[in-house]
Amino acid sequence: MPSPGKPNVLLVMTDQHRADLTRATGCPLDTMPTLDATASRGALFRNAYTAAPLCVPARVSMLTGRFPTAHRVRQNSTGEHALYDADLLDVLREQGYGLGFAGKPHIHRPLTDFDVASGPYWHERGPTGEGEAGEQDRAFDAWLHELDHGVATEPTPFPLERQLPYRIVSDAIDVVDRLTADDPDRPFFCWVSFPEPHNPYQVPSPYFEMFPEDEVPDRLAGPEARDAKGPMFRWLGELFESKRPGFDDRWRRYRASYLGMLRLLDDQVARLLDHLGDQLADTVVVHVADHGDFVGEYGLQRKGAGMPEALMRIPMQISGPGVAPGTQVTEPVSIVDLMPTLCELAGAPIPDGVQGRSLAPLLRGEPAPPAEFGSVYAELGYGGVPYRHDEHPELHFSYDGPTLDELNTVTMSGGTRMVRAGRHKLTLDADGRVELYDLESDPAELVDLAEHPELADVRAELLRLLGRWMIRVADDLPRGAYVPKTVPRNWRWADLGTSTTEGST
Repeated sequence: MPSPGKPNVLLVMTDQHRADLTRATGCPLDTMPTLDATASRGALFRNAYTAAPLCVPARVSMLTGRFPTAHRVRQNSTGEHALYDADLLDVLREQGYGLGFAGKPHIHRPLTDFDVASGPYWHERGPTGEGEAGEQDRAFDAWLHELDHGVATEPTPFPLERQLPYRIVSDAIDVVDRLTADDPDRPFFCWVSFPEPHNPYQVPSPYFEMFPEDEVPDRLAGPEARDAKGPMFRWLGELFESKRPGFDDRWRRYRASYLGMLRLLDDQVARLLDHLGDQLADTVVVHVADHGDFVGEYGLQRKGAGMPEALMRIPMQISGPGVAPGTQVTEPVSIVDLMPTLCELAGAPIPDGVQGRSLAPLLRGEPAPPAEFGSVYAELGYGGVPYRHDEHPELHFSYDGPTLDELNTVTMSGGTRMVRAGRHKLTLDADGRVELYDLESDPAELVDLAEHPELADVRAELLRLLGRWMIRVADDLPRGAYVPKTVPRNWRWADLGTSTTEGST
């Protein structure tokens, strides 16, 4: 049993996992029964958002509690340059936690910074063992590589035990056992990070057949919607078509396999929770994703264009000691809020430079101050100047052949900032273009309301909120001679009263 007041923490992360595809979040298909049941025993955040819709910036934000403009990591290739005072690993180590990891890192810290770690796993490969099992792992990884991040049209010709989630959970079980072997009373933090349901999209039987193509939920919008979504959507769609002509013809297979990957992941989470057994009573279990996936929306796969809900909203839930069962949090929250939340649950102060807000009172079912939790903010882009739709600069892959990366020099160029409050969402880009959407009447975000006179007050209020958020996330590091004023739980706006957005949005 861990030290009093310091629960174990199991952080389960899925990669490129869209938020609305489980029964608990409104999907008609039962894709993740274990995680849905776990959420019912704790808190489910129905409007959780990533800080940025790509892996490394989002993961660094989660661990540092800082937005990308503050920690400086705005693309996947710059993680080692993260700027922060203390991150979650530093805080928990100071509190006496044993630190464990299994899976895909894609962060700013080396795995040697954990006490026990297994990895790194990537989307096409992972560590392999000895003997026949190791040979089978290598054969499976080679098969994954040959998919070239595409969509398999047949069941994966390898058994479940070769799948990366199965191997990662086996490693995670070993990590937890090693962390608790010498001192069962020492609290542990174990981050289990799955590369799935990120591409390549593949699953073995019975998962391949579990959600038939003719039963998957329809998409909100197909490729005909790309023009309405702007130049980056068009550029990315044309890139896919030039490299993989007719790729969207298989969108139902892609969606069916994606849902099968969710159930495969869920079964492996169940296996891990079963192993923890009685330890679960003293363990805070967090599930979160770094960002979403188009899953066929706009005739696109993966991610890489804009800030639509399919990419920005993420699954997030917390259960365990101190969390009221059946808590449904509808206020918008951020992946950035996880770090200060776990600090509070571990009895640690929030470090300098952290911009997220502790959600601990919300976990207990306490009300959220409307001004503080009436909106949420996120970021995208680097470089400031966006490429035009007709430009084709040098990329980190060839324009020839089928291989592509949707995150590249063009799609990540420029800069966009987003704010959501109530039913409305506004984005502002580096060229000064404002977009405004009503997410209730237009969930695909196809009808831009920014110039509609009847919504002028809504636009003005969201621009005001966006400006306040951009001031709020300006970096206060390094600490200098002036002493910054701090407020409990980083609830900076908690005492400002009800925001005017409550009525207008």
